[in-house]
Amino acid sequence: MDDSRLDRLVAAIRRRVGMVFKSREEFDLTSGSIGKPLFYLSLPIVITNLLQTAYNLVDTIWLGRYSTEALAAISFAFPVVFFLISLGLGISIAGSILVAQNTGAGEDARAEFAASQTVTFAIIASVLLGGFGYFAVGDILELLGASEEVLPGATAYLEIISLGMVFMFAFFVFMSLMRGYGDTITPMLVMLVTVVVNLILDPFLIFGWGPFPELGVVGAAYATIFSRAMATVIGMAIMFRGTRGVEIHLSQMAPDFGYFKKLLRIGVPASVEGTGNAIAVNLMLVIVGTFPTVVVAAYGVGVRMFSVIFLPAIAVGRGVETMVGQNIGAGEEDRAASASHFAARSMFVVLAGVGVLTWLGAGNIVAVFSDDPEVVEVGRLFLRYVAPTFGFTGIFQSYKGGFRGAGRTLTAAVVSIAMLGAIRLPVAALASQRLIYEGTLLDVVVSTLPAVVADPIGALFSAIATFSMGYEGIWVAFAVSNVAGATLAFGWYIRGGWRDADLTERGGPPTESAESPDPEPPVDD
Repeated sequence: MDDSRLDRLVAAIRRRVGMVFKSREEFDLTSGSIGKPLFYLSLPIVITNLLQTAYNLVDTIWLGRYSTEALAAISFAFPVVFFLISLGLGISIAGSILVAQNTGAGEDARAEFAASQTVTFAIIASVLLGGFGYFAVGDILELLGASEEVLPGATAYLEIISLGMVFMFAFFVFMSLMRGYGDTITPMLVMLVTVVVNLILDPFLIFGWGPFPELGVVGAAYATIFSRAMATVIGMAIMFRGTRGVEIHLSQMAPDFGYFKKLLRIGVPASVEGTGNAIAVNLMLVIVGTFPTVVVAAYGVGVRMFSVIFLPAIAVGRGVETMVGQNIGAGEEDRAASASHFAARSMFVVLAGVGVLTWLGAGNIVAVFSDDPEVVEVGRLFLRYVAPTFGFTGIFQSYKGGFRGAGRTLTAAVVSIAMLGAIRLPVAALASQRLIYEGTLLDVVVSTLPAVVADPIGALFSAIATFSMGYEGIWVAFAVSNVAGATLAFGWYIRGGWRDADLTERGGPPTESAESPDPEPPVDD
């Protein structure tokens, strides 16, 4: 297909899509209203996230039909893939922020240089992480407790994914850079292509349909890598041509390690946030796992429900990230603040409404996923505890997006990890578990104090240790952390320290040599 026919095909598709979505050229992120551009930025991200969920669901459904061992293998493999990707995903986030700020500042050459360098270092990072994953996945899976029946399949799957890690990374980088420019429709369409290709390839490679050999769980890995490779080729072609979104140039892709330091300073906190959150989620499973199977099952239903319900908040947070980045680049700090506040108010209202509906229909919602009366009852309580706090999640995601867009990725990481690791986990452990106090080192230390001090302190610690809400304490922890996380994010945001986080370096050359490195970006407050 020649370029003219391809252009006509793309134009026809975009006309159809344009009936629902608006392209980057049809709205201005740095002037005019805030609601419309934020909506048009965020809606395609919601669809993209849903497609990503469908992508993972397709693998799970086909492998579940193939064998229990294959399903268990993919269950162990997904968290490991997420962990490996999280380690390097900060580079793409940093690139997105730099592209957004330079685009807002009208510094197109700098935006293109930032995009080109991001692609280069993301590829380098993916090769290194892929190599590490290839040789380490067996040990990681054994550490996670994979059984002898599951270990071979999970290892084979992850080895193939590790070898194709460059395609996984390149696709995420493409989505991030396009989002930084303000185009979220093109990544959505490319994601749709990957889902369709994966959907078609999966059964052929897993079950050996037609001329293909029966590969089982390995077939799912090959389907994933092939579809991601196709998406990478499409995405890179779009960016090299520069007809949609940010343009990259081969001449600017030679590694500039002075610029790499800037990417690391912005991106490492984002990677820490991702891995920290993953660790916190897995530690919560340890607490949940101390209760009977019905509680674990109800927890799984509830968490999956939340992951869908919160998709709009996450998408709006990404939209805020782009709007804040471009407005800071344009010197419109007040408009950047208005975008964050508008998103927080809007998402609070929307998700609070969803929370009311969830609270009213909690039992019926859980019954869709399980016909076990005990699971339905436990899950109903979970949803009723957490549903009233849904709106606070919208506030949290909106301000976290504001921090990221301003380049304050360390602040975003601290707020996020604090909510999960410093609030949710401790509250869940203290409220759901009976702790041991008598006979511990703490008891011994308190007993050495004068009686007038030791007696009330000892009584307090004993009361805390014996207090337990059982599994409902975990549900309380979710509610408490949602409210506390929103309060922390809002309080930190209104301090205003993010306002001076301009990373554009207006007026200077588009790159700096190693002898004259980029000035340090503002330090997170």
